[in-house]
Amino acid sequence: MTSHFRPAITLLLVLTLLCGGVYPLLVTGAGKLAFPALAGGSLVTEGGKVRGSSLIGQPFSSPRYFWGRPSATAPMPYNAAGSSGSNQGPLNPALVDAVKGRIDALKAADPANRAPVPVDLVTASASGLDPEISPAAILYQLERVARARGASPAALHELVARHTEHPLLGILGEERVNVLALNLALDRAFPVR
Repeated sequence: MTSHFRPAITLLLVLTLLCGGVYPLLVTGAGKLAFPALAGGSLVTEGGKVRGSSLIGQPFSSPRYFWGRPSATAPMPYNAAGSSGSNQGPLNPALVDAVKGRIDALKAADPANRAPVPVDLVTASASGLDPEISPAAILYQLERVARARGASPAALHELVARHTEHPLLGILGEERVNVLALNLALDRAFPVR
């Protein structure tokens, strides 16, 4: 009987050490050497202070900032430890109510805006962490942010254009804007008075 247990326990210990210790350390070390910023969480620092990650959405609610895509993570929005979507289908009444509530909130924040609300401002992404939204979603908010900042809409258009990322090779993906990067640039270009 012990002739069967000894090799099994030895193999368990060796594989646990290799797969649970050595391999993760090697992969982590290689990642940090080859891609130090990505392996470190793609942190965005400003003035020596970490302001967020370029890969994870951040909650912005002040009218002087552009707002990102809603997050369905729990127990708080943009919780990277709890990445998940709402898992609600298009016919689910809870999703319909949530979207209507978000549309109402956007219209209440900018009653003069009569444009159709872009879908990415009222629906969460599959991960609940999406840091980017469409240029249409940014432009929908532009007048509100310009008024709150005391900036000209034309100047904000220029800032948005500089922060719009285009499809890879001109065909892969869609145009998008990283909300954190844009809001940090907004603070530098148009400080709140």
